[in-house]
Amino acid sequence: MFNKSLKFLQLLQQNNNRDWFHANKSIYNEAKAEFELVTEILIHEVSRFDKDIAGLQPKDCIFRIFRDIRFSSDKTPYKTNFGTYLVHGGRNSGFAGYYFHLDIKGSFLAGGIYMPPSEILKAVRNEIYEHPEEFKNILSEAKRHNEFNVLHDEKLKTAPKGFPRDFPDIELLKYKSYGLSRIITDSELSSDKILNTIIENFKIIKPMICFINNAIESKMN
Repeated sequence: MFNKSLKFLQLLQQNNNRDWFHANKSIYNEAKAEFELVTEILIHEVSRFDKDIAGLQPKDCIFRIFRDIRFSSDKTPYKTNFGTYLVHGGRNSGFAGYYFHLDIKGSFLAGGIYMPPSEILKAVRNEIYEHPEEFKNILSEAKRHNEFNVLHDEKLKTAPKGFPRDFPDIELLKYKSYGLSRIITDSELSSDKILNTIIENFKIIKPMICFINNAIESKMN
């Protein structure tokens, strides 16, 4: 399924410079077309159980391969991975969505919202504060699937501003990102059932995405 994409990424990792990239643009175009097809299939299948994904195009979801090196000490011009983010309104909409990351160093899938702006983060925290049991049930259900990492990103050391320190589930409000993630093994990636694996895991992630997006939509209305 990912033969062309992985072959290109492996070559790119060894030759991450503009001269090589332009000389091998045809290899990149083949890999890109393969990943676009995968994204198109994922959009079609995910929209069966999440109508907010319906109508998206691969160009709305796939991240550019070009790195922003303006403020980075690493001046290599290209990412050595492909990433696609299936989310209502497209990858820059600000909503929570489903993410698939293809990388020769390790692939994974995830869902949720990563390091959102402060006003969005506050809305999500407020939703958790008002509906803690619902949110904990979502986490508990995901934990039944041992492959998932649950809320493992960076946290505040103290209670976020505007929330009582004695809130029983205050630890849940300290995260700066909210989501679930799961490593995709090499054997899974090479299996002819890989797309089904991704889709079935996205189904598990859906309640988290719905919870977060309800919070965001409430703030917008």
